[in-house]
Amino acid sequence: MSDVETSEWQKRIEGEWHGIPGLFDAQGNHVGFEYIARASEVTAEGARYWMDSKLSGAGPLRNRFELGAQFDFGVVDSDENRVYTGPDFYGTGQPYGLFVDANYYSPGWQADLRTWNQVLADGETQVYSSVLHDGWTVCAVFNGVYLRTLDRETNPETQRRVDEWRALEMERGSKPQVLPTKESGAWVGELFLNGADQSAEGKVQVEIAHTPTSLRSARHTITWSGDLERQYAFDRYRDGARTMFEGPEVYGNATGYGRALFTVQHLVGKDAEGAEKIRGREFLIDPTTRELAIVWQLMHGDTTTHFVHGSLQWEAR
Repeated sequence: MSDVETSEWQKRIEGEWHGIPGLFDAQGNHVGFEYIARASEVTAEGARYWMDSKLSGAGPLRNRFELGAQFDFGVVDSDENRVYTGPDFYGTGQPYGLFVDANYYSPGWQADLRTWNQVLADGETQVYSSVLHDGWTVCAVFNGVYLRTLDRETNPETQRRVDEWRALEMERGSKPQVLPTKESGAWVGELFLNGADQSAEGKVQVEIAHTPTSLRSARHTITWSGDLERQYAFDRYRDGARTMFEGPEVYGNATGYGRALFTVQHLVGKDAEGAEKIRGREFLIDPTTRELAIVWQLMHGDTTTHFVHGSLQWEAR
């Protein structure tokens, strides 16, 4: 990194990030991978972002997203609004602590993207997803987990670690999110809380108690404590890539794109005010350890009130 003063978010994404995100069609079917190295660089002339990507797979999405060139675009470095100034992406992103919510357009892919990038507390792991739209219609999804390096070009050990990480991501990246079907337990941990104005508002201790009720259904009881408190329960049913939430205190649905479940939940229980909903991404990073990366966008009506984000660990019970 140069000596130029940078934003807090820019400091968090210093270095080079390596992953191999999965490519999914609109129905949640895995159709390929995108081999990626990317970095954001700041100099006295300004900030730029580059992405070296190579696609695998077949079909119409491969034809659409194969560009034969490296993405490269300008960025206005800011902790308020990061503006993407083209030529390969145009739009903005808003950082909320370790998480950024971005919306931009790709002329090359001819798609509007909603991208959620979440740096975990270790500072070395980044959970990424881009939901691509034609207008309001989802046309594809990329998602995966990235590893950060600072010396890949010169350190053979780092190069080996990147190769091993990509092999691991290729193994687990296409797997659908299937929660334990015959084991009870809970995901527990402490999540970060940011207000809609991007300010840090503390932390929330979260428990997601999981009780299977069949091979495709479970009861979840979710408890928050700390700087935001609430409790609600619901029955969830999985039908292929689709999940339904059917009361008693939450109604809604979700679509899974591999390990990432994109949800909309309407709260109707005693702790809700009748207009609350959660738009979220719940990402099962590793089906073996069952670490669950959470991003919940809390809304009152159609107005965002908070973002809750972080990761939870599985405990068998």
